[in-house]
Amino acid sequence: MLTVRPAGPGDASDICALLNAVDVIEIGRPETDLGTVEADLHHPDVDLAKDSWLAFEGGRLVAYALVWTDSGPGRVDSDHYVLPGHRVAAVRLLELMEIRARELTAGDGEAVLRLQLNVKPTLDADLLPGRGYRTVRRHQVMTRALSPAADLPPAPPEGLVLRDCAADEADRRRAHALVEDTFAAHFGHVERPYEAWLDHLDARGLDWSLVWIASLPGEGDVGVLLTRDDRTGMGWLSRLGVRRDLRGRGVGGFLLRHGFAVYAGRGRDTVGLGVDTHNETGALALYEAHGMSLHYAVDTWELGLHPQG
Repeated sequence: MLTVRPAGPGDASDICALLNAVDVIEIGRPETDLGTVEADLHHPDVDLAKDSWLAFEGGRLVAYALVWTDSGPGRVDSDHYVLPGHRVAAVRLLELMEIRARELTAGDGEAVLRLQLNVKPTLDADLLPGRGYRTVRRHQVMTRALSPAADLPPAPPEGLVLRDCAADEADRRRAHALVEDTFAAHFGHVERPYEAWLDHLDARGLDWSLVWIASLPGEGDVGVLLTRDDRTGMGWLSRLGVRRDLRGRGVGGFLLRHGFAVYAGRGRDTVGLGVDTHNETGALALYEAHGMSLHYAVDTWELGLHPQG
């Protein structure tokens, strides 16, 4: 018998266990941290009573879904996780997600619901196309092995100065401005004011000494590297951006190697990042040239939220 109810903060551990069970099937090892789940459940734009669902069969949690709207008018983002063999639960949560997404975007004829899934998901392959979803983008999660002996601090391009954002609120705001500037043309990027950006990052868990700004003489601030060390499996490079007019001068490669060196020095044996495979800045080639390789790939699915379904 299928039972569905909203999620609550007290469900974080059970949801984390479900997501890690899905991880093991899809990518071979558990990579979801409890803090990530807790951040989702405490997101200021999520009303858990209306925007989340847990599906149980025989008292066992078999599926979880969440929707949120911090990407601006006309767009609802979502998560959907299900164990294999539980098609009824998977379909029911998709139905509830779509109903709620239409409520959240009522009156917007161009509204969409987006969902990111592993390219080989636990969700039955026919379900999303059968409901009108289509794939609109593919991202890769790339990783690289680290060692303190091999990943030494790199020599910067001539004149480049690097500073972290640990002490100065003005530098944190500058990092935000650089992310907005350097990612403005990227697929799916949403411009957010500073406070909303902090919520989106879950800045409660962010170590600002691991966020750096690069500057060049006569050019000012030219690049930003935002990283975080709160994942169990690896160090994570969340954002690496270089101003469009300063690309091709070695800044991006330097920031990448700097990240490798810092995380190797912190005892990490692996570092990872996500990249849009159609990124026009050449980011994928840059990462491959520096020894990063495919860990797994994710497709972005999109459903047009026509009012009548």
